Amino acid sequence: MASLKFVRSVWESFRATSGLEPRLLNNLRVTAARPGVVNFELDIQKEHTNRLNILHGGTIASMVDLGGSLAVASRGLFSTGVSTDLNVTYLNAGGKVGDRIMAVFGKTLAFTNIKFTNPNGHIVARGSHTKYVTQAWKDPNNIVEEMNKHKDQ
Repeated sequence: MASLKFVRSVWESFRATSGLEPRLLNNLRVTAARPGVVNFELDIQKEHTNRLNILHGGTIASMVDLGGSLAVASRGLFSTGVSTDLNVTYLNAGGKVGDRIMAVFGKTLAFTNIKFTNPNGHIVARGSHTKYVTQAWKDPNNIVEEMNKHKDQ
């Protein structure tokens, strides 16, 4: 539970201070978190779609970027580093307005990976995100020690 609360607080910080996330992903919900893994979902709205009225690849790429940061946060880091690499492979149409896209984001060290599924359980995209986190370890808002105490919960 400590991971979920902390990840949600980091997400709220993104929403309060970023230019992109509150505009594009404001209705994204973090549904679960434990050290190294974050689940979230997004109800697709018009601003998330392309001219074919399906989920825009840029929306998915933005969620890969944000999800990598939240996966880093799930380890107790409030400052989540900067991106050095981001990759997305699109496998199926992501959905249309009114659909929900779900994500499970796991990480090893600062290398993260993600998969997106539609309501039918089909994988629609996968991505990876590499984060440089050296400076992130110094943030006074980190709760790394507390997260390590709750690792097996």
